[in-house]
Amino acid sequence: MKKLNDILTDVKVEEISGNANREINNIAFDSRQVDRGDVFVAVAGTQVDGHDYIEQAENSGCCVVVCEHLPGKLSPGVTYVKVSNSAEALGQMASAFYGHPSQSLKLVGVTGTNGKTTTVTLLYDLFEDMGYKTGMLSTVLNKVHHTTVPATHTTPDSLQINRLLKQMASEGCEFVFMEVSSHAIEQNRISGLQFSGAVFTNITHDHLDYHKTFKDYLEAKKKLFTGLPKSAFALINIDDRNGRVILQNTVAKKYTYGLKSMADFKGKIMENHFDGLVMNIDGEEFSSLLPGEFSAYNLLAAYATARLLGQDKTEVLVSLSKARGAEGRFDIIRSKDNITGIIDYAHTPDALKNVLETINKLRTQNEQLITVVGAGGDRDKEKRPKMAFIVSRLSDRVILTSDNPRSEKPEQIIEEMKQGIDPAKRIKTMIIVNREEAIKTAVNLARSGDLILVAGKGHEKYQEIKGVKYHFDDREILTKYLETI
Repeated sequence: MKKLNDILTDVKVEEISGNANREINNIAFDSRQVDRGDVFVAVAGTQVDGHDYIEQAENSGCCVVVCEHLPGKLSPGVTYVKVSNSAEALGQMASAFYGHPSQSLKLVGVTGTNGKTTTVTLLYDLFEDMGYKTGMLSTVLNKVHHTTVPATHTTPDSLQINRLLKQMASEGCEFVFMEVSSHAIEQNRISGLQFSGAVFTNITHDHLDYHKTFKDYLEAKKKLFTGLPKSAFALINIDDRNGRVILQNTVAKKYTYGLKSMADFKGKIMENHFDGLVMNIDGEEFSSLLPGEFSAYNLLAAYATARLLGQDKTEVLVSLSKARGAEGRFDIIRSKDNITGIIDYAHTPDALKNVLETINKLRTQNEQLITVVGAGGDRDKEKRPKMAFIVSRLSDRVILTSDNPRSEKPEQIIEEMKQGIDPAKRIKTMIIVNREEAIKTAVNLARSGDLILVAGKGHEKYQEIKGVKYHFDDREILTKYLETI
């Protein structure tokens, strides 16, 4: 049992009404999960405001309410804690409730538009291979050493994060690598965490449905670095023009990595094939099973992070050479008829540009490249025509299809994508709303030696339509049709 006072030590409390020394059972921010003796934190979210559910939480037996404004009627026997920011307070309270687990771990956050999941996965695999018990928090899955915990968001909520970190600490994990999204930073889901370091991969047009402007999006990423202590390291991709902006207000030790600019950790691509690449990293030749320039950046970020965490250069390169990266990121499937299928999570203009340019650099140009792509519903609409423009420019054939339409009509999403295609290039574009049919058609159009890119969903095992998630796996579907030819 914890006492309320003990979990409020880091919280900026404006006012307390009632007993602050009482014992509490648990913390919840969803009134439906409140039980007797719990603390209910009223968080104003993007969809609902927790303040509207204070009475419901009280009826369920909560003994403490943490809120930004007190309700008109105070219930006897309930302690009310007024704070300026409930979401921030939730993170700080969650950390204290679980015994500040991040302080006993070497926690490294990785943020950026592209490369977060792969970099975090590379680091987890690398440190496990070097003999460390390691934790991972990512879009694809969470790992507590060898135990897999399914992931539901890019970054879980504050309570889930600290619960997982506590589990990692209890099981003897020393290092934890965590994907940190801009949403999580803005929503204070990482409040109360102590990071040993942070990595910035890159930043491009994404999530502007939430952040509204690119400046807001950049500022959100920047907050992770601004909050680092002096003892931490801040590592950025110096080849990204916004890298230096990210470092402006941090007091952490600053480091850079890059392929094209002078950097503390320097890499150069020597050979690049579908089966992998050969690089020079800090003067050493290094071979990887992962192809493409974007893989080179991810590998270099993982290498630099490991070195900053005190690991031996040779041991890091040897272990990193075995790494296979994250599921759904440039996953290659080959048919008996020599057709190459590629599954990739690319769902932003820049990510699509990167993956398509990588394919075009690796191909002979004697084959055709067929791309199947859609755009998610209820998300940034501005990127839809840009995505289609890039795909139509860098592919020989294009099939526009449904992604996760969510509450929108897929036909409308596709129509908005189509607006970005030059009229002269529409002749090579097909529209097939049903995603499985689109993938099947791509396979039927392909001939020996051709390439098929199925982009946008990557590791996802579902398609979200009208609030329902139906089983759908791009890799499973593409493999099925490639095996029939």
